[in-house]
This record gives sequence, structure tokens and C-alpha cells, in this order.
Amino acid sequence: MFNKVILIGRTTSEAELRYTQGNNQKAVTQVSLAVNRSYKSANGEREADFIRLVIWGEQAERFANWIKKGSLVQIEGELRTRSYDDQQGKRVYVTEVLVQRFNNLEKRDDNQGQANNGFDSFGGGAPFLDEYLPF
Repeated sequence: MFNKVILIGRTTSEAELRYTQGNNQKAVTQVSLAVNRSYKSANGEREADFIRLVIWGEQAERFANWIKKGSLVQIEGELRTRSYDDQQGKRVYVTEVLVQRFNNLEKRDDNQGQANNGFDSFGGGAPFLDEYLPF
């Protein structure tokens, strides 16, 4: 079996960095990634999917420190589904990507959203050129 997800998109908010409780506190970051679809809607507009990302450990801290709202990033990870019962007792299903690697596809001080020739890579992976981006 093989479970691998590669996405390129823009973060929709600042990353939410938290730490688990107890003696072995682990960093965890959650953020949504807006990923354009490869086709346009009937009215000619490009639609996007909003995908929840979860990042653990040192990578979570790096992501929260380096990636800002609106940053263009490439991520690699595994698709995960889980469920829980909400306060009303209703079963809620969640689909998210457990991020293993990410690349910042912009300069850290670039607020204009232009791609960078020297990519900041965290956890390995190769950068993508603009011509390979779906948006």
C-alpha cells in the first residue's frame, strides 16, 4: 500500500503552533492550504480546495516560524482520516494531510508572492518551477 500526497498552495492563515501536555511535550502545527483546482468553473473562475495540514515536532516549529499567511508552499505527506464525537454526540469525520516535508516557494521577506530562485527547503524535497504550478 502507498499513501503519498504532494500539494502546492497558499496558507490561509498563520500556523497555529501548540504543544502537547505532559512530560514529553511535542510541538504540533495546524493550518489550511488553499490549492487551486486544475480546471475552471462554469463561470470561468478557478476554484480551490482548502486542505487541513498537521505537522509534528521540529518541523512544526520551523513551519510556524518561517511560513506566514498567504505563503506559497509545497508539502509532502500522508492523507489521514479520523473521527470523533462532538459535544452533541454526533460523529464528525476529518480528512487531513500529515506533513512529512515542506518547501517554502517564496523568499522569506517577499510580501508580493513572487517565486524565489533559492528555495527554503525543510525536510528534503525538490522545489518546483512556476511553469509546474497549477495556478
